[in-house]
Amino acid sequence: MGMLLCFGFSWPVSVVKSIRTRSSKGKSLVFTLAIFIGYICGIIHKLLYSRDVVLIFYCFNLMMVGTDLVLYFVNRERDRLAAVAG
Repeated sequence: MGMLLCFGFSWPVSVVKSIRTRSSKGKSLVFTLAIFIGYICGIIHKLLYSRDVVLIFYCFNLMMVGTDLVLYFVNRERDRLAAVAG
C-alpha cells in the first residue's frame, strides 16, 4: 500500500510536468508502458483474489499513468513538429 501511495503522489506530479513542459523529452515510453501494464496486472489480481480498498489506489494510479501516456504522445508530436519547423 505504501508503494501505491508514493506512486499515487508521483504520477500526478509527472502529469503536471508533462503539461507544463509540453515536451516528451526525458520521458521513457518503455518504462511508462511497463508501469501501465503492471497496474493492469495488479487490478486483475485484486479483482480475482483480493478485493479491497487498495483496488481504488490501483485504479487511480492507472488513470494517472494513462494520462501521462496520452500526454507523452501529444508532446512527442509537438516535439516532432517543432524540430521540423525549427
